[in-house]
Amino acid sequence: MFYKSMLLLLPAFTSEYNVFGPRTDLEKKYGTFSEEMRLEMLEETRKMFYHGYDNYMNHAFPLDELNPLECNGRGPDHEHPDNININDVLGDYSLTLVDALDTLAIIGNYTEFRRAVKLVVDTVDFDKPNVVQVFEANIRLLGGLLSAHLLMDDPNFSNLTPDWYLDDLLGLAHDLADRLLPAFEQTSTGLPFPRVNLKTGLPEDGRFSTCTAGVGSLLLEFILLSRLIGDPIYEIYVRKAVKNLFKFRNRYTGLLGNVIDINTGEWLGKISGLGAGIDSFYEILLKSYIMFGKQEDKQMFEESYASIKQFMRRGRSECNRGSGLHPLYVNVEMDSGDTATSWVDSLQASFPGVQVLYGDVDEAICHHALYYSMWLKYGCLPERYNWKLDAPDVKFYPLRPELMESTYLLYRATKNPFYLHVGRDILYSLNNHTRAVCGYATVHDVTDMSLEDRQESFFLSETVKYLYLLFDFDNPLNKNGNSYVFTTEGHILPLSESYYSNKADYEDLFSILSEDEFDMGMSDIPINSTTINFSPLTSCDKISTETRFSLPLRNQYLQQIFAAFGVA
Repeated sequence: MFYKSMLLLLPAFTSEYNVFGPRTDLEKKYGTFSEEMRLEMLEETRKMFYHGYDNYMNHAFPLDELNPLECNGRGPDHEHPDNININDVLGDYSLTLVDALDTLAIIGNYTEFRRAVKLVVDTVDFDKPNVVQVFEANIRLLGGLLSAHLLMDDPNFSNLTPDWYLDDLLGLAHDLADRLLPAFEQTSTGLPFPRVNLKTGLPEDGRFSTCTAGVGSLLLEFILLSRLIGDPIYEIYVRKAVKNLFKFRNRYTGLLGNVIDINTGEWLGKISGLGAGIDSFYEILLKSYIMFGKQEDKQMFEESYASIKQFMRRGRSECNRGSGLHPLYVNVEMDSGDTATSWVDSLQASFPGVQVLYGDVDEAICHHALYYSMWLKYGCLPERYNWKLDAPDVKFYPLRPELMESTYLLYRATKNPFYLHVGRDILYSLNNHTRAVCGYATVHDVTDMSLEDRQESFFLSETVKYLYLLFDFDNPLNKNGNSYVFTTEGHILPLSESYYSNKADYEDLFSILSEDEFDMGMSDIPINSTTINFSPLTSCDKISTETRFSLPLRNQYLQQIFAAFGVA
């Protein structure tokens, strides 16, 4: 068994670190990263972006996505309306271009950014009878439009704005949001329907179930739109949805399930975890607090994180101390906290980034190391990995960005060159295994690296963006990192005092853990009193010398997790 075998692989524990002592083989491998190598990786990432972007523009635009093997484009599957794998996402709105707008700004190609904005304004029309998922339209389209619009007014990205621009992208975002509102208007619980017909409103498909992430991940974009156009309706709907969703959590564990009936609030799926169907709910609670300063968002996140640490976490109690199994967050039954499955999924690889944002850097280091080891084993991340059988349960990899996101954020927090090596390994794997004649292709099976013909829009909006930012030390975003927040689709939103309810909330932005507990009416459901009392870091200055200058995960623990995956 993979997980239990890790205990047998744990070397002797050393309590102190001597920065001047002899270096281990792993410290020699990961301890330095030359400037020449960094610049080479930056250029290789730039080439990766343009290979995906140029081929989309040449072979697929104005369709939604690129087929990189056949060198053509794709839109909705009109012949098979029930093909939600395609139709939830694609809607004849040039998705890849909208999703990639702010990546063009990050790459520094302002000329192409302005041309792309013009193309979006001239060609994108949401008045089409396509049924799309509210969640996907929100994070990919609404977020992409708002991000590009705001960056044009950002002093750190000067000269982005075309001379003809008159808030056209904001107008498109407003139009799209209005087409998503019917999802909220006919539900007694306030939880939105999962899909809308962009032209006619609610589809007649009889579907009344939605995932937790689909309800709880709309805060950033909807609230930001309300603040920008001065119409509170979007914020009212999403705040009601999230608050009511949170009230349906279990009274004993404080956990939420993964699928809920929007009419009754009954949980139809009772698995609670950090992966698909629920992952971004936690992320957006924390980011919404950072963006808007609403204390109830902070409290909901902190209560949820305490329950996560108590019921989902397995392994030794501290990442870099003690003995025992490498920490692992498992899927559990929401009503009891008992282990529910023997698999974890690739979307969970983003949660170390959430832990970094919250200040729990040491825990993020351990969490990230497990997914990096998995990447080394397969050359990418299988969609589901069975930790009991030591084998993938679901074998495809659609170029997902989650490990890149966590790698970038951990590097920004620790400045440890270990994470530059991780980025290089990811970049090499993508180029060696997924590069196709006309872009980058989904891995169909991680065990044989066979490919399928799809380059999802998030490859350019997230995967490549996080890799580029990892290696671009001089990027305006990295030089002003405390001025932005990333959406769950990797879109960049500038922080502004004007989005805050009051001055005090704004000044407390980067000390979010120093206040006493708040009673915002969110704790009316009693939670098990044994909940972990976790006090995360409030400053990167508290990161240890060892984490900064040696391996972020101590040598013996890194050996342990590498050996468990057979990559030592």
